[in-house]
Amino acid sequence: MKQFKTEYSDKSHTINIDFENGKATLDGREVSFQIESENNDRILLRLGTKLYNIANSMVDGDQVTFSLNGKSVETSVKDEQQILLEKLGFSSQSVASEGIVKAPMPGKILEILVREGDEIQSGEPILVLEAMKMENELKSVISGVVSLLHVHEGDNVEKNQTLLDIKPRG
Repeated sequence: MKQFKTEYSDKSHTINIDFENGKATLDGREVSFQIESENNDRILLRLGTKLYNIANSMVDGDQVTFSLNGKSVETSVKDEQQILLEKLGFSSQSVASEGIVKAPMPGKILEILVREGDEIQSGEPILVLEAMKMENELKSVISGVVSLLHVHEGDNVEKNQTLLDIKPRG
């Protein structure tokens, strides 16, 4: 089960998706769904008995733009990690502008998925932090090059400790 939060038309919605069983809960209302890729740029989405045509999808950070049955839609979508960071009082926008990845909570570095010099994309997993007996996959909020790693696997880190630096592209 994956959880997402989206903002559309000045309203916030919580979505839980069970991809294995084709079930989703939107603001507490359960609905079955099916996703079919029609061709390179088109997706057919069936929610209950309704069919939606999604095309021209573009993702920039947490901003998603697409065409829904011919109507342009712009929304923001946050995954479980971004929701957790928000609850803890962190803004992914401020982190993105700095190019510095900091620990959202105290924990232990289980795995570092990038090396200095690696070119990474926004949304790409960069390391795994164990906190509160849960493994949290931290993702890059910007595209760029990993310029400096401040931690090693097995290190214990404190909240707000700098983990790595990313030199933004551009």
